[in-house]
Amino acid sequence: MPLTKEEIQSLLSDIENERVERTLSTDNTKKISEAICSFANDIRNTNKPGYFLIGADDNGNLDGLTFSDAQLRSYAGLRNTGTILPPPAMMVYKETFPEGEVAVIEVQPSEDTPVRYKGVIWIRIGARKAEANTEEERILTEKGQIHSSSFDGRPCREATIDDIDIDLFKNEYLPKAVSPVTLAKDKRSVIQQLASLRLFDTRFNCPTYAGILLLGHDPQYFIPGAYIQYVKFAGTTRATKVLKENRFKGNLISMLKELEYFIKYSIESKRPEFVSVLREEPRINYPWEAIRELAMNAVMHRAYNGNNSPIKFYEYNDRIEIDNPGNLYGKVNLENFPNETDYRNPNIAEIMLNLGYVNRFGSGVNTVSTLLEENKSNPAEFLLGDYTTFKVIVQNADVIENGTDGTDKTPRIIVNTTESGTDGTDKSEFGTDNGTDGTNSGTDEISREDAIVNLMRKNKRISIKEISSQLNIPRRTLFRIIDTLKSDGRIRRVGSEKSGTWEVIE
Repeated sequence: MPLTKEEIQSLLSDIENERVERTLSTDNTKKISEAICSFANDIRNTNKPGYFLIGADDNGNLDGLTFSDAQLRSYAGLRNTGTILPPPAMMVYKETFPEGEVAVIEVQPSEDTPVRYKGVIWIRIGARKAEANTEEERILTEKGQIHSSSFDGRPCREATIDDIDIDLFKNEYLPKAVSPVTLAKDKRSVIQQLASLRLFDTRFNCPTYAGILLLGHDPQYFIPGAYIQYVKFAGTTRATKVLKENRFKGNLISMLKELEYFIKYSIESKRPEFVSVLREEPRINYPWEAIRELAMNAVMHRAYNGNNSPIKFYEYNDRIEIDNPGNLYGKVNLENFPNETDYRNPNIAEIMLNLGYVNRFGSGVNTVSTLLEENKSNPAEFLLGDYTTFKVIVQNADVIENGTDGTDKTPRIIVNTTESGTDGTDKSEFGTDNGTDGTNSGTDEISREDAIVNLMRKNKRISIKEISSQLNIPRRTLFRIIDTLKSDGRIRRVGSEKSGTWEVIE
């Protein structure tokens, strides 16, 4: 609960309170972030929040400042910039007094200590803040080990220090996670360095699961499902021929490099599209940055605990589906997705940000939406009906007509999907699109085929979009039916997908 006006007034006048810092500077991001970090670390274990008060001098006197909603949002956004790791819990609000307004940043003590700002650990020493020394860092590390509740922060007790690649840690990860100034004067052992980054548990003398995932020689030995299964199918279902198959495995440093390279150079394809006699434009199937973002989010947010299923990265001729174990987590639910953020794996999230695979927290879905819209692709579809998995679908812009008529570009959240069939074929029918329950009988499918053929017979230039609209058939389902009609020899496409015509074979 936010502080009352009386409580804020009391904190303003209590100039010796070590849980309060005041400033008149409204835009000193460095000072604000260091204070947030120091309050989150709570070195004295008070288990009480700290308060950064903007708009008051060191003596608690107000200076007549006012704060806009945009300013308050910018203060709250410091949590997700990736400079404060792991992100602490905090609230931002303001209160108005006759002498001016006060912006309050309320920071809760973190259980995942130590918390760093740009690789440096800040703590409170009385009424001032300072960098933590080696002993203080050890205290924060041990406190974090005791309170760690996430799976990736738990000790992997069957592993030892020999199961992780120390050279990889020293050369690849440590310089990205800790500031160069701090490293230059760092005299700690490797185990202490690992522990301070939540990669090793000194209580049990073993790596944490985050340490195994990041640096393990064979992470899949300890977490069998920690890999990505890529399959490319010839058609629109899993019953069609497999064209390509790959398995991305190993530790996160090697696996994510390989995955990013693969997506960039094997997924995205371009072809020239005729615009006029003098001009062609490239037609891109999938913007690789959007697929990369979704794949990285799958690695970051999947449920690793007790689930041996891999992340499924399936490419069909009309879409890509990424399906990872574990649905929405913590504070995130169907009502506030994708605007709320919470982390099942806070240590893996921190790792991926340090490695550069995440730019900032909480922006992934919005980034994907922007990239797809710029490519004139359909919005991503998030299938959240199965509480055991999180599934996203991106349609192939090189196949589907879409996007230039002002259609809604926001992500589509689909809840009442159905999965059926024993042959491994995906049968989901997107009930929220067509107002039905998503099921189809054989008779209904035949009537749809006849209706599609009749429309093509009447208008050989009819588009996929027009057929979908007139018959109220989701495009994904429509493409599957058209593939069947082609295979049965009832129709064929003459010319290009963009400017060609339909021919009905009587």
